[in-house]
Amino acid sequence: MNNIYNDMLVTYDLTTPIKKRNATFEVSQQIILSGLATGGFFDKAAFYGGTCLRIFHNLNRFSEDMDFSLLTQDENFNFENYFQPIIDAFASVGRDHVEIKKKDKKTFGRVESAFLKEKTDMYDVSFNTERAIRIKVEVDTCPPMKFYTEQKLMLLPKSTFVRCYTLPDLFARKIHALVFRNWKNRVKGRDWYDFEWYVRNGVKLDFEHLHERIIQFNNADMSRNEFETLLINKLATTDIDMVKADVVPFVKDTSELKIWSNDYFVQLAAMIKYQ
Repeated sequence: MNNIYNDMLVTYDLTTPIKKRNATFEVSQQIILSGLATGGFFDKAAFYGGTCLRIFHNLNRFSEDMDFSLLTQDENFNFENYFQPIIDAFASVGRDHVEIKKKDKKTFGRVESAFLKEKTDMYDVSFNTERAIRIKVEVDTCPPMKFYTEQKLMLLPKSTFVRCYTLPDLFARKIHALVFRNWKNRVKGRDWYDFEWYVRNGVKLDFEHLHERIIQFNNADMSRNEFETLLINKLATTDIDMVKADVVPFVKDTSELKIWSNDYFVQLAAMIKYQ
């Protein structure tokens, strides 16, 4: 095994098969980011989502997928131009036989009906370890605008800068997902976990970007007060046991969830700060 790959892996808790698999995912995600940076991808795009929050802001939960957004809308963008830099990045740490495939969204159905759209391209990056690892990558080629980005430093597998959404805009994307996501008629507890993280860490919410997202995805011109009403209703009425059940596999310390209740989240909502 290449020393760089091993050096990255041994910094994680590998005491159980699940922990080792999660660590392998995260190391692989960082290698993908390194390849994309080398290929110039972040001149045109930015990283966002739970995996971005985990890698660059120490979110204390596992995140599987990788989500990216172009900086400007471009329906002709071709992510395949960056396949080779990703493959080369894996080869540089001794991980050969990497395969990247574009996914057919028709096989996906309308998994996230509020967000899945024709201008989002999906890819699988996969390779074999003790168990097959497959990482889903999504690139929004026609994103809602009025967001800000920043360069975040990543040291391994080599020092590189990764363009990421700023925290207020990451928060805007997450709170939009919490309120509007229709995920196989189930709740996604990770949205709630991340929402709690943003509020507890005093991250300000960029309502301007949130407003743009609501216009594009939900065809509604909504005021802040109108959105807050929807948010409170969602937090007050959702089955909190379903929320907890969904997030448990991704959380290291499930005792964090003991305080979770509808009232707890309603009170968190009252503590949101705006940019």
